[in-house]
Amino acid sequence: MALRRTLLLAPLLAACSVLPDRPYVETRRFPLEPRRAGAGRTGRARRTLLVRTIRAGAGMETRNLRTIRPDGTESLDFYAEWAAPPAEGAEQALRRWLMDSRLFSAILAPGSRVTPDFVMEGELTRLAAMQGEGVARAELTLLLVDERNGSRLVGQMVSSGTAPLASGSESPTPEQAAEAMVAALGNAFGSLEQALARYA
Repeated sequence: MALRRTLLLAPLLAACSVLPDRPYVETRRFPLEPRRAGAGRTGRARRTLLVRTIRAGAGMETRNLRTIRPDGTESLDFYAEWAAPPAEGAEQALRRWLMDSRLFSAILAPGSRVTPDFVMEGELTRLAAMQGEGVARAELTLLLVDERNGSRLVGQMVSSGTAPLASGSESPTPEQAAEAMVAALGNAFGSLEQALARYA
């Protein structure tokens, strides 16, 4: 019986010895937090703005950093991702940006008991490093509704921004891709801020 057990164990030990010795690769996580530079608007703001949940557009659900190769194919980095889903991170960053801009007297969140003057909602439709162009691109599609006049649609906006990739048209590192995408989103926010100024 002892001999039989020994013979049965031998192939099991041999099987264990052929397992590949792969090093552990830690996933890197990057915050999607563009910050507004400079002082905000001076003077007393009068209007309030409710920012509803920013939804993820088609293909924007994943946290993985996204690079579009020169041939148009998409590359997702499974070892580099955003700290939060990109639409969620963009929404929080947008709230901070608009607060810092001081365009409105208050930036409200869903569930607030304050009746807003304006409501904004929309989608994050693009956030990617465009390797062939040497830039990162970000884009949001948004609706602005005037709640003072019976929920009247006053504008549909497409706010986009770009920022150069430090790698140019070469394949970017995760750090280079994330840095450029954050900057591109910040530029999209800057464009949106200018568009909202007329309603503040």
